[in-house]
Amino acid sequence: MTIRQLSENVINQIAAGEVIERPASVVKELVENALDAGARRIELATAGGGLTLIRVIDDGSGIPAEELPLAVSRHCTSKLGDNIHDIRTLGFRGEALPSIGSVARLSLRSRPRDADSAAEIVVEGGKVSPVRPVAANHGTIVEVRDLFFATPARLKFMKGERAEASAITDVVKRISLAFPSVRFTLSGSDRSTLDLPAVPEDGEGLLRRIGHVLGTDFAENAIPIDAERGGVHLTGYASIPAYSRGNALHQYVYVNGRPVRDKLIASAIRAAYVDVLPRDRHAVTALFIRLDPELVDVNVHPAKADVRFRDPGLVRGLLVGAIRQALGTSGTRSSTSGAAAMLEAFRVPGPAAASSGSAAWQQRRYAAEPRPSEPWSASNSPSRPLDFGEPAPRPAPAAGGLAEAAREFLDIAAPAADARADQDVIDDKVRYPLGAAKAQVHENYIIAQTADSLIIVDQHAAHERLVYEALKQAIHSRPLPSQGLLIPEIVDLPEEDVDRLVAHAEFLARLGLHLERFGPGAVIVRETPAMLGKVDVPALIRDLADEVAEANSVNLLRERIDHIAATMACHGSVRSGRRLRVEEMNALLRQMEATPGSGTCNHGRPTYIELKLPDIERLFGRR
Repeated sequence: MTIRQLSENVINQIAAGEVIERPASVVKELVENALDAGARRIELATAGGGLTLIRVIDDGSGIPAEELPLAVSRHCTSKLGDNIHDIRTLGFRGEALPSIGSVARLSLRSRPRDADSAAEIVVEGGKVSPVRPVAANHGTIVEVRDLFFATPARLKFMKGERAEASAITDVVKRISLAFPSVRFTLSGSDRSTLDLPAVPEDGEGLLRRIGHVLGTDFAENAIPIDAERGGVHLTGYASIPAYSRGNALHQYVYVNGRPVRDKLIASAIRAAYVDVLPRDRHAVTALFIRLDPELVDVNVHPAKADVRFRDPGLVRGLLVGAIRQALGTSGTRSSTSGAAAMLEAFRVPGPAAASSGSAAWQQRRYAAEPRPSEPWSASNSPSRPLDFGEPAPRPAPAAGGLAEAAREFLDIAAPAADARADQDVIDDKVRYPLGAAKAQVHENYIIAQTADSLIIVDQHAAHERLVYEALKQAIHSRPLPSQGLLIPEIVDLPEEDVDRLVAHAEFLARLGLHLERFGPGAVIVRETPAMLGKVDVPALIRDLADEVAEANSVNLLRERIDHIAATMACHGSVRSGRRLRVEEMNALLRQMEATPGSGTCNHGRPTYIELKLPDIERLFGRR
């Protein structure tokens, strides 16, 4: 078969297949170009889910007229010097504009800040037109129409208009988190307008932008992260365990301002929450990693979605350690979403809702209401006190004496004893975060009162977390006991897996697993953790080798040991249905306040819900 040189148009279309997967990919490349140009305001408009139109307007530095032909040529860029490892911009390949122009109708109109006029260049299906003068403000306007018209086969793989528009929104939101001082506006005939105003680049401003993107619920249920190790700086926010989602799409992570979806980072976040979230729940994060550009390779994926760190173990350890430390020092917190759901369950239809059903609703209402069969009297009321006696006959009140009659009735129906608790005890305990225990209902839920809220605690879930943390502390504070194998197990592995496991042999020995190299392609296991009982040694070793190869860690063994501790904690904790004295309830509350992660049990369920007094007052129409 004869070797031949591909045409420039085919080369561009191949590059487009790598870089331009869908309309959202076009938006990502164009917005990154605008940010690299120093834009402070970026306006986007789409139609047809981005397949019909994508327009990006920025107020950046602009492109001189004589450089427009280079801007739409492959491998032409102003963002990369001689050192390809020192990348400080979002884009640098010089492939985005020519790739887009090879599969769509692209027009690029730009005016530098020091120029008197603007210029425009048009590319249609790879054909470049001459540069011509036009009228435009300072900055750049990029229009992409009829995406994939030159490669119609790609259109068959696009999703619906709504799905593509949603993907574009997600891209804009992800990028906007890293640049809070830039205003983003996204509008069009296929969507509702998204306006993200510019905010200061400080902690408060970033939290406001995070609230715009992830919702105010996240801002209310997030804890700040700020840690540094080995030249790697980690900042941002992570959700408390009680606030989680069903997938990992709400985990926003940035490396030097670049949004990434990296498997190493995802596994580190999962490991940080392994004790406090079930496997089917995921934390919500907005994390920013800053490090020397030469310590990270962003050129391992055409779309720059993946990165590769020079020291992945350092980055992973920083993520896991910083998040766990923040969770441990954040104090006892419950999710506001749990309280909101509980308040919604208590809410009853107001007068407006009642009247909305018109006469038919009223008819059903009165038909369902019980009718008294005889006149009401205090003696036969089901709400009377238990020691209520039949009152002596009283004369009927005279006209105008209704107030006196009401006072007489209240005197009769007053409770026989004052059931209020000692006020001094209440005042002493309500100052604690979880307050003072007031009652136990259904032999499982503790009702506590703080200075400004009502606390409802699941006693079994709470005590389960306390026992689990105590067991973990006892287990991992010293080397775990091991059990010797009567006949040592020899496990055959690829030589590179053997090298990785032997490098972690000392840590594995602390967990009770003793292994050694046995020739170039095998390891011999002489002892296993006693807590695990009978172990399938070859399966365990191969699973550990796979984990070390993927994440450079051996946390799988620790997780198995922690799972046994969690099972022991579940069976050794206070069971539902057990009645507790007030002293025991208060002691449980004080232990919860002193235990990290006590807001959730070992299975990820909330251990308590907090209802603020203003919310309760609104339920009763007092606010």
